[in-house]
Amino acid sequence: MTVYSLGEFRRFRGQSGDFLYLVPSGGIFSLDEASAAILDKLSDGPLSRTDLIGCVSQKIGYSPLDVTETVQELSQVHAIRDGSPISTAPQQLPEHFPLQTLVMNLTNQCNLSCQYCYEFGEDKIATPEGKKKFMDRETAKSSVDYLLSQSEGRRSVHITFFGGETLMNFPMLREVIDYASEQAARKNVKIDFSLTTNATLLTPVIIDYLAANKVGVTVSLDGPKEMNDAFRVFSNGRGSYDIIEPKVRELLARHHTRPIAARVTMTSQAMDVFKIYRHLKHDLGFHEVGFAPVTSSANRLYSIGVPGMNDVFSQFGELAQEYLSFALRGELHGFSNVSDTLAELHQGVNKSHPCGAGLGLLGVGPSGDIAPCHRFVDSDQHKLGNVTTGLDKQKQSDFLNRGNIQSKTDCHSCWARPLCAGGCHHEAFVRYGDTGHPNLHYCDWIRGWTHTCLEIYGALAERNPAFLDYFAERKAV
Repeated sequence: MTVYSLGEFRRFRGQSGDFLYLVPSGGIFSLDEASAAILDKLSDGPLSRTDLIGCVSQKIGYSPLDVTETVQELSQVHAIRDGSPISTAPQQLPEHFPLQTLVMNLTNQCNLSCQYCYEFGEDKIATPEGKKKFMDRETAKSSVDYLLSQSEGRRSVHITFFGGETLMNFPMLREVIDYASEQAARKNVKIDFSLTTNATLLTPVIIDYLAANKVGVTVSLDGPKEMNDAFRVFSNGRGSYDIIEPKVRELLARHHTRPIAARVTMTSQAMDVFKIYRHLKHDLGFHEVGFAPVTSSANRLYSIGVPGMNDVFSQFGELAQEYLSFALRGELHGFSNVSDTLAELHQGVNKSHPCGAGLGLLGVGPSGDIAPCHRFVDSDQHKLGNVTTGLDKQKQSDFLNRGNIQSKTDCHSCWARPLCAGGCHHEAFVRYGDTGHPNLHYCDWIRGWTHTCLEIYGALAERNPAFLDYFAERKAV
C-alpha cells in the first residue's frame, strides 16, 4: 500500500497564490487548488493513496482522476513522498572542472587603511621578505596562460582585477588586458574583465581606458561621508570620501559601456540602509548598490551583532518591497542583493558549495600563488599551488570536500541550503577556524532573507513574469 507524506519544501505566498520552493531540486512550483488541498491534508500526517485521493476529492469537488494526476505531479517533483528511498549519496565532483574566473590580485598594497579589511584578518600575516608585493609581467602572463589552459571547453572566461588597491598597479592591468585579449582571440574564446577599486586613484585617462575596453567597475564605498569615513580612511586617519566623490562622479559620467556598481561594507557605524542606498543610487548615480554586512569577527567593534542584523534585515525588507514595486512596473531598481537572489532562484541554483571558490574560480596573488579566492590570497595556510607549477590537486580536493554541503551536517535540515550551502569559506575560517564550518551565526538571517526574495519572486511570477526573463543569464557576483 502506498502511503504519502510531505516532502522537503518551503511554502510561500506571492500576492494572490501559494508556491513551493522545492529543496531537493531548488525549483519553484505554483500551487493550484488541488495541490494546495493535498499538502494541507498531508500536514496532518501521512495518508494512504486511496484515503488521500478520496478525502481531497470530496473536499474540493474535483474528480478522483484529477486529484490522482495532481498527486502524481507532486510526487514527481518530490513535494510529497511515497516511501520510496531518496538518494542521499554525496555528489561527486568531476575530476576536472574547467576554470572560468581568475581573480588577479595585482598588488597586495593599498593606499587606504580600512579598519575592517580582511587583509588584516586572522589568516594573514605580513608579506614575507622577498615575496612580491606587486605582480610583474612574467607572473601576469603566466596567470593568463594558466586561466586559458585550465578553461578547456569554456566558450567564455573572465578576469577580475583585485588588490590591495587594483589601480596602484594600473600599468600591469593594461598589459594583462592586451595580452589576455590577444591570447583568448587565438583560442576563439571570449574574455571579459572587471575590477574592484576604492576609486581614489581614478583619473580621466584611466576611466577612458576602462570604458574603451568595457571593463566592469565596482567601487567600494560605504555611503555618505560620515558613514564612509568611519572606517575607510588613509593611514593618517583622514577620511577618503572627499577624494572619492568627485572621481566617482567623473567615472559615472564617462564610463557607459558597462554598468557601474557600488559595494557597501556594512559595519556597526554604517547601518542606515535607506540613507546609504539613496545616496549611492540617486545622489551619485550608481547603476546598482550591493550591501555586505560584516559579521565574521564577533569581537571586532565594527562587526554587526545580532540586534544590529535584525535591524538590517528589517531595512532590507522595506527596500526589497520598494524593489518589487519597481519590478511590477517593469523598472530596474538597483538593490543588487535582491537581484542576485532572484537570479539564483530563477536559474534553479542548487549548490554543492557556497560559491565557485576553488572550483570554477581561483585567486592569484602577486607572487603567482594560487588561492581558493581573492580573500585567501597571500594566506600561506590556504595556498593551492602556483601558476607556474600548477594546482595541488590534493589540497584543492581537501578544500572542496570540506566545503561541500554534504559535509555540513548542521545544514542538512535547512530548507535554504540550495542557495546558501553553509556560507562563505573565508568567513567560516575567520569565525570558526575551519573553512568548511557552516556560518551558523547568521542562519536565521539567511532563511529570512531567502523567504523575502521568494515572496518577491512569486509576486513577479503572478503579475509580471516577463521581468523574470532579465535573470535568465544574470550571474550573481
